[in-house]
This record gives sequence, C-alpha cells and structure tokens, in this order.
Amino acid sequence: MFDAPAVQKVRPAAHTEIGRLLSAAASGRGGVLVVSGAPGEGRSTLLRTFAAEPGWTVLTACGHPDEREFTYAGLRGLLTPVGDRLAHLAPAPREALAHALCGAGPGDPVTLGLATLALLRTATRTRPLLCLIDDAHLLDRASWQALTFAARRLGPERVAMVWSFPAGAEPPGPPVHRLTPLDPVESRAILAGHAPDLAEDVAGTLTELAAGNPAALVDLAAALTPQQRRGYAPPPESLPPDSPLRRRLAAELSTLPPRTRHLLHLAAAAPDASPDTLLAAASPSGEATGPVLGDFAAAERAGLVSVSAAGVRFRSPLMRAVAYTEMPVARRRTAHAAVAGILQARGAILPALLHRAAAASGPDDRLARELAEAARSADPAVAAEARRYAAALSPTPGGRAGLLLDAARSAWLAGRPHEAGQLIRRIPPAGGNARVRARGLTAEMSLPEGRPGARDVLLDVAAELAETDPGTALEALALAGESACRSGEQSRYSALARRVAAGQRGDEPPAVALAFHHVAGLARIADGDEPGAFVRLREAVALADRVAEPGPLLRAATAGILVGDPRRAGALAGRAAVLAREAGAAVLVPQALELAALSGMAAGDYPAANEAAMDGAAVARGTGQPILAGTHLAVLAVLAALVGDRETALTRIAAVGDGPSRPLCEWALALLDLVDGRFPAAAERLLAVVTGPPGPGSALLRVAVVPHLLEAAAQIGLREPVEPVAVAFDRWSGRTGQPGWLALRDRCRALRADDGEAAAGHFGAALAHDGEAGFPRAHTELLYGRLLRRQRRHVAARTHLRRAAETFRLMDAGPWAAQSVRELRAAGERVEAPAPTGPALTAQQERIASLVAGGATNREVAQELHLSPRTVDHHLRNVFARLGVRSRTEMARLITAR
Repeated sequence: MFDAPAVQKVRPAAHTEIGRLLSAAASGRGGVLVVSGAPGEGRSTLLRTFAAEPGWTVLTACGHPDEREFTYAGLRGLLTPVGDRLAHLAPAPREALAHALCGAGPGDPVTLGLATLALLRTATRTRPLLCLIDDAHLLDRASWQALTFAARRLGPERVAMVWSFPAGAEPPGPPVHRLTPLDPVESRAILAGHAPDLAEDVAGTLTELAAGNPAALVDLAAALTPQQRRGYAPPPESLPPDSPLRRRLAAELSTLPPRTRHLLHLAAAAPDASPDTLLAAASPSGEATGPVLGDFAAAERAGLVSVSAAGVRFRSPLMRAVAYTEMPVARRRTAHAAVAGILQARGAILPALLHRAAAASGPDDRLARELAEAARSADPAVAAEARRYAAALSPTPGGRAGLLLDAARSAWLAGRPHEAGQLIRRIPPAGGNARVRARGLTAEMSLPEGRPGARDVLLDVAAELAETDPGTALEALALAGESACRSGEQSRYSALARRVAAGQRGDEPPAVALAFHHVAGLARIADGDEPGAFVRLREAVALADRVAEPGPLLRAATAGILVGDPRRAGALAGRAAVLAREAGAAVLVPQALELAALSGMAAGDYPAANEAAMDGAAVARGTGQPILAGTHLAVLAVLAALVGDRETALTRIAAVGDGPSRPLCEWALALLDLVDGRFPAAAERLLAVVTGPPGPGSALLRVAVVPHLLEAAAQIGLREPVEPVAVAFDRWSGRTGQPGWLALRDRCRALRADDGEAAAGHFGAALAHDGEAGFPRAHTELLYGRLLRRQRRHVAARTHLRRAAETFRLMDAGPWAAQSVRELRAAGERVEAPAPTGPALTAQQERIASLVAGGATNREVAQELHLSPRTVDHHLRNVFARLGVRSRTEMARLITAR
C-alpha cells in the first residue's frame, strides 16, 4: 500500500496547499480545494493523511458508482457522525436534514443546502471542521447539490473542504491542485521503501514502466521475485494480475466496444504504427466490414488514447502495458504477425522484423541474423530492441552472448542504462570474450558517475584482450583516459599502450587512427614525456576533421583540452553533441556538452560555457546520469563564482552534493574566498584541487585553477608549496602556444615576480596577447592596476582599473566591479554612479527575461536555471532597469518584439 508518510514525502506541494487551506479555515476564512489526479496517483491516500488531523473535527465521505442513484447517500455518509448536533438547529433546517439523513426522498435543494451549512457551522463551536470527500464525482446528485451550495458560502466559517476528483473531471469554480506524476527521484524513494534490496537498473525499469504512478510502483515492487529484484530475471512487462490498479485500468478497457478494444490491442502491440497500419492489420484480408478510423473515438472520449497521423498514444505506459498483457498470448502473436505482414508489404523492413520476432515461438537462427544485420544501420534505441530479440532467437550461447552485449551497448547509448545493466547480467557464462567485453562496458557506463575502480577494470580488460581483440583493448585504454595521470598506474598504462600499439598496421580508418594517437599521447604523459604527448595528441585533434562519429570526436576534444586549445576542443565537443543527438546516442550528448562547457570556460567564453552546462544538466538527468548532471551543476557553480555571484554558486553547489564533482565545487568556493579576500582559505582549497585524485574534467581543472592559486598565494606570501605547480603550469602553458594560456602564464609570472618592475613587465606582456579577452583580461587589468596604484603610478593605474570596472559591469560581475571601483578611488579618481549601460543584457539576464516573457514565475525560472528565487528577482530588477520597463508585461512585449 502507498503509505501516508510516503505520500507526505513525495507530495509536499499538495500538503502545502492543504495546509494553507486549513490555516485559513482555522482563522475563519473557510474554503474548498479540489485535488485531482489519475488513478493510482495517490488522491485517496493523500486525503487519508489528513483524516486524523489534530485539533480538527474531521468528516469523511467517499463516492461510489453503485450509490449514485441513492438520493442523499453521500450526505448521510458525511454528516452522520455529527447528527447529534441536529438538535442545535432551527426547526426548518433540522427537519430538512433529518428527512434527508433518514433516507427519505428529495426535498427543496435550497433549504437542504442552508441546513447543511448550518449543521457544519454548529460542528465548529469547539474546533474547526475538515470535510474530506474522496471520488466526489461519484456522489449522488442531491448530495452534491447540497454540499456545493454550502461550499459556496463558507467564507466566514471555520470549515475546510477537500474534494478528490479524477484528472479532467474537476468541477468549475474551486481552486484545483493537480497531482502530477512523480519524478524519477521520488519514484525511486517509493521503491526503496518497499524493496530496499532492489538493483539500481531494475529500479530504473520499474520507474519507467510506472510513469510516476505511486500505486503502480508499490504493486510492481511487491510482485517481484528475488531474481527479478537483483536483475537476473527479466523484469515485469506490466502490473501483476492481482494489482488493484491493473484491475481498474482493465475495467476501463472492458467498457469499450469490441472493435475499439481490438484496435487498442493492436496499438498496444505496435505503439509506433500509424492508424492506417493498425486498421489494415485489423482487416488483413481487406474486408469492407472491418474496423474504421471512427472506432477509435470511444477510446478517445474515455481519455485512454490520443490518435493522430503519427500514431496512437496511450494515456500512460501503464495503460498500454495493461492493454497488451490483457490479451492472451496467442492473440498477441496473431497481432504481431498481422502488423508484420502490413509493414513488410510497405517496405518497413526492420519494424516488420521486430514484429516477426515478437510473434516467434522458438529459436530462429535466420531471423536472428536478419535482425542483427538490420540493427547495424538503426539508431541505438531500435538497435537495442532488435538485438535483444535476436539474442532470444539465437540457438547458441555464444551467439546470444554477443547479441546481448551489443544490445546492452545500444541501450546504454540510447540513454537507457537500466536496460543495459540487465542485458549484461543475462549474458551466459559460456559467452567467451563477450563476458570480458561486458566488464569493459559496465566500467564504461560507470565512468561518468566516477565510480571507484571503473578505470582499473578498463585497464584489466585492455590487458586481457591486447592480443586477441586489440580493437576492444584500444577502446578500453582510450576510455581509461586519465588513469594515466594517477600515481602508481603510469607504468602500467604506458606498457599496455605499447602492447596494443604493436597491432597498429598504419592503414586504419581515421577514427581508429585517432584512438591510437590519443592513447599514445596519454602514454607519453604517463612516461613524463610532455613534448611527445603534445605531438601525438595534436595528431588526434588533426584527424578529427575526417571523423563523423561522436565517440572519436569526444576523444579529439579531450586531446584538444590536454594541449591547451580550448576553442578547437569546444568546436569538436559541440560537433560531437550534434552528431550524438542525430544518431540517437543520447548518453553521449551530456558528455559532449561537459567538454564544451569546460572548453568554453577555458576560452573565457562564459556565456557559451553556461549554455552548454545548462543543457548538459537537463540532458544528463533525462538519460539517467545524475552524477554527470552534478558535474554540469558544478561547472555552473564555478561560472557563477567566477563573476562573484555567491548566492547562485552556493545554490548550485548544494544541488551537486558530494561525489566526483567535488573538486569543481571546491574551485567555486575558492573563487568566492578570493572575492571576499579570504586568501589563506582559497589557497588551501586550490592546493587540494591540484594535488587530489583525478575526477570529472580534472585534466583541465589542474591547470585552470593555477592562476587563482598563485593569486591567493601571492597575497599571503606562500611560495614553497606552490612552486612546483607554478613551474609545471609555466612549462605547459608555454607549450600550448595559445594566446589565452600565454597571457595567463605572463600574469602568473607577474604574481611570482620578486620586484615591482619585473611584475609590471609581465603584466604588460599578458595584456599584449590578443587571445586574452573578457573576464580573464579584466581580471589581469585589475591586478595590474592594483600593482601600479601601490607603486603610486596612479595615472597608469586608473587606465587599467577603468577598463576592468567597465568589463566587470558589462558581465554583471558586481563584486569584481566593486573591487575595481575601490581601487580607482584609492588611485585618486572620483567615481560617479555608473551610467546606464543601455538595453544590452548579459546571457544570464537574456535567459531569465525570455523565460519570464514566456509566462514562467520566478520560482519556475529558479528551478529551470538552478538559481535561488532571490537571485532571479535580483536579475529581473536589473533587466527592468536596463530595458527601461516597469513590469513583466512591458518586458514581455519588448522581448517578443525583438
């Protein structure tokens, strides 16, 4: 059963709304709230949580279809517990109510309504009154009239009413709180409460099937076998036969006309088929008396499906699953065979093969081979289904093993890691190399989550397959990536790379050649040969123009970051994201966007980095990669901290929590320390980042934080611990040849200089590089201006400080602009209030303005952009000022007119 504490935990908004209603009623402002939702979404349980509300008299009633014809049945159920209060009423209302409660025929509706209101009023003499009416749409008409009459007059009464209605059947007038499906996190909380030992990927499958329905989650969890709980047996395809929710949904289907039910059964078997395909399958011999398009109408009116030219969509995955499993097995096979015949005749080869596979009753090697061949050119989601069917049809353990592994990889690429994990566990022990490769895939799936041991497993796989399957070994080494940077593993990585490289022929396709260069570059890093690493990694970047696959492009983008070419890396990552989307490789999209965000940040293009990280967080959550979503949030925290936006940075850090993205969060906190002048704390945090183990984005992180570390260290005279880091950064940045890194190198040299003249020379060299612009350049201007001001070169100082202040203002970096202004004043300049900057908005302001113009509330904008509502309000005030408007409506008109 979906218990009350669980409802309160996952339905906080509903509890808040009802709480507001009760607070108002307790103070003499009575009212009504309608709670609506689909079957199983928790309407009844929600009402039950308030049935024993302390300090209240609670009356309950429930509508029932069998009692709709019984006049006053609902009113009797609600008011009988306070029937002893009838004696307190005047004679006319007392008589009217007594007449109704005794089961007599209908009386005058107005008199009865007034009598009901009077009785409710008398019940509030000692404490306020709460009326909970479940399934209010099933009350008899006379009771409904009396209750709604009384409800419209509750204004001065200490009475609250909560009515439960199905979604779509809400009465006009009262405010409505619509229960929405639970999100994946809430769904998994329900599953954890009922099946604590549930495997993570099984939980993902049940979450998807239940589509956020609490009752379905509970019923599914309760019916699992021990093997299903751990993922060693296929998960259920529908609700268990004894599920009350399944019986309820099946009853809805049973009320439909036979032709409509037949069409829905076909639609459940072929959810991607168009209506004309379903109609043709329903009349395979072309009978004129077969179903027609109008036969869908009864199901549409009942709200079970929506029909368009694209297909027939069920109200929820649950309804489709019930419609499918309610068919006997023989009828299911007949339905699949009929659809397969129509699709085959229309040239839809792979869809026809899938339905033929669903109709098969035993192994079929020929059909398995046809499916496997067709899957080669399909997008990952369809390929996973085809290969899964092919594995089931394959007559040999070795064939099944390879097909299950291929199906698992396709499922993972499609953003279905829960399905991939279960397919991997079904690989038979006699699978040979497939079992080893499966370990590699499991580790690859774990990499974005930062799970301990994933890279070690990849190195083990590379070692096992170096001679027998060098292609997979190369892939494992390329994925292991930053293992080469970990102490104690360098020699192992480079030795494995040499073994695998021995199999290189020189005529490999560009994507494979790129992987060889990438791995060789990492091996050079492991050997301490930085010049050699740069040569091989640049070769990998150069080959990217000849590659059109997202995976190799991600490696090339990583290589671009390692050689300090963030603009090229960002372009490659962006291209990888586009190709991954086009190919349906959903799981690679947030990985590509992570590289794009890190590259944008390294290039000083903060708006582009912000956009990539925003999109990456959303896509990562949608593809079941919460840890990677946290990485994107951590990048967003750094971007906010860079411009001194403390509240936004802290909000995003709180959303990340602990995990592999913690070093990014530490960088963000150190940046806030720098803003506030807490230099020892900043230095301590940043030293921990550069000396800690690798994590998401650590290849860039280890160099990107160095300028901030040296800035903090210079303020407190810290030299010895940071000297090796500074020397390594100086050498690496010089080797990149990139103007942006060279400018930062010169800034760092200025911060480490022993005398003022040398420091001034290095600052001048930093500003002479064309590549430094935007925020990094403004920061250099501020540091240089501060140095010149301390040297009493006030005229020169003011020039740099003015530029810094102006850039910081344009970038909405308030704290840094304030620092620049303080230095300006100390340099003898009288600083007036900044002049209006015109209508130009920052990227953050543009996004907020667009969302608000589209009708979003401040809270909704905050949730969308991972900000606090107060930060949104602050930005919105600045938007109003910049655009010269005074209201959201004026702003919306202006934004729309652009």
